Amino acid sequence: MTITELEQQAVVIREDIIKMLEHAKSGHSAGPMGLADVFTALYFDVLKIDPKKPGWKERDLLLLSNGHCVPVQYAAMARAGYFEVDELMTLRQFGSRLQGHPERLKLPGLETTSGPLGCGLSQAAGMSLAMRMNNDLHRWIYVVMGDGELNEGNIWEAAMLASKYNLNNIIGIIDRNNIQIDGPTEKVMPLEDLAAKWDSFGWHVIEIDGNNIEQIIDACAMGRAIVEKPTVIIAHTIPGKGVDFMEYNYHWHGGGPGVGVPDHKQAVKALHELRTLQGKIVGEHE
Repeated sequence: MTITELEQQAVVIREDIIKMLEHAKSGHSAGPMGLADVFTALYFDVLKIDPKKPGWKERDLLLLSNGHCVPVQYAAMARAGYFEVDELMTLRQFGSRLQGHPERLKLPGLETTSGPLGCGLSQAAGMSLAMRMNNDLHRWIYVVMGDGELNEGNIWEAAMLASKYNLNNIIGIIDRNNIQIDGPTEKVMPLEDLAAKWDSFGWHVIEIDGNNIEQIIDACAMGRAIVEKPTVIIAHTIPGKGVDFMEYNYHWHGGGPGVGVPDHKQAVKALHELRTLQGKIVGEHE
């Protein structure tokens, strides 16, 4: 895909997220919307995967540590061909493979089960060490983390371990959207200077615009070129990206209809904004 085609795919994924959440009447909106460009870049350009063979032994691994953002992963997986797009409407339904947090044994293509925050990087470190023991040296592990999730001590224990053992096939991607469930991250538990923190833990640090697909792809390529240490990409994103009443508003982190999840009227408005690029595209009937 060209960059333009990838950008268009990201819009489709955002539309899927709105439809899924409105139908489920629960879930998380802001984070998944902000991460749509990251997951588009990963599934349609960066990852070495085969959606028709999700257990392919040569595949790269993608771990979603902040599992509540999984609607964006489900949408990207469906559009990439892991399962039919119609199944997205079963999100959070009883018996569905698409639960509110990813369950590895339910859906082929998911590498871990996540829910408790802070665990993804430790899981990635364990997988990386196992690959080294098996002389499996040509695969990459990408682990997506939330910035609010960095309040968890487990993240920093894993960061130390990955640096100590030079787990250079790990590429961490932090969704730096500056919100968490209780408010702005810098009020709840300040993280800055975030790049300096990761650098001091022995990681190669790259900062990018996380809503710029070309920068995401380039950063992942740079991460694969770094051999002396693991890499972390701090991806600055806009929570609720593409919908003006969601953007930057921590109340859209997650919840129920109307606040946290779009009700029907809000969903209609959100889809209109996405399809018209917030009014920049005007049709003859607008």
